[in-house]
Amino acid sequence: MKNAQRPDQLHPFIFEQSAVRGNFVQLNQSLFTALEHQSLPDALKSVIGEFAAASVLLTSTLKMQGKLILQLQSKGALQLLVVECTSALNIRATAKISGELNGPHLIDWLAQGQLVITLMPETGEPYQGIVPLEGDSIASMLENYMLRSQQIDTRLWLTAEGNRAAGLLLQKLPQQQESDLDCWNRVQHLAGTVTAPELLDLEAVTLLQRLFVEEDVRLFSGREVQAFCSCSQANVSNMLQMLGLEEVQSILQEQGSIEIQCDFCHKHYVVDEEEALALFEADNSPGIKH
Repeated sequence: MKNAQRPDQLHPFIFEQSAVRGNFVQLNQSLFTALEHQSLPDALKSVIGEFAAASVLLTSTLKMQGKLILQLQSKGALQLLVVECTSALNIRATAKISGELNGPHLIDWLAQGQLVITLMPETGEPYQGIVPLEGDSIASMLENYMLRSQQIDTRLWLTAEGNRAAGLLLQKLPQQQESDLDCWNRVQHLAGTVTAPELLDLEAVTLLQRLFVEEDVRLFSGREVQAFCSCSQANVSNMLQMLGLEEVQSILQEQGSIEIQCDFCHKHYVVDEEEALALFEADNSPGIKH
């Protein structure tokens, strides 16, 4: 196996002569950039790191151009956790909490939770799956979702520490050869021996050699992962138009202008009265609408 290791990369690999595939990802600068403007507890940042690693691993298995959105929703202290990953492996993430995050584990912060996975292709209709939370970790929740909703055997190993996160994914594609089942059972057992320091610190080629020393593994070139926020002045304008003229006028009457802060990157947008009302004048002007 040959590999040119770079920070913040996804590394796809396959087990030759079988229907088992995998991905390995390490996040560093991209995770720091995605969260640098958000004031969140360290324990929650670690959970977001695992969620972000999982989003990259899962996105890379999809045959679509667009984005994957992973959400945890609950009525507990952790009310919302969102990670978006595009097919180009650009990520952004945020979370909303209410009160203190009592307890050391994710499961302590959730109540009546749901896992929501949304696929938004560049062309075609979006798809959304919503399931109750099953499992006590990000990995087990996503494994259960993939098995129940997508009928795909998936195993995940995730870890995060500070501004670093890493993850390993194995999937058995829906082929029914006995050799595939043997390989699947064997490699997921081997992968289960991986440690958090190995995931965070080892290069892809070293990790795979250590875990699967007797397996015939093909490692493909890495793909770069970056933090990127899609917020823009144009998106703000579109949102105001969706609110409608009456609602916008009500906000302007109360505040004089409209101020919006992106939940992800915390960029601040200000739209004054003249700019806001002009959005609706353009809609009502004669001529061809685009």
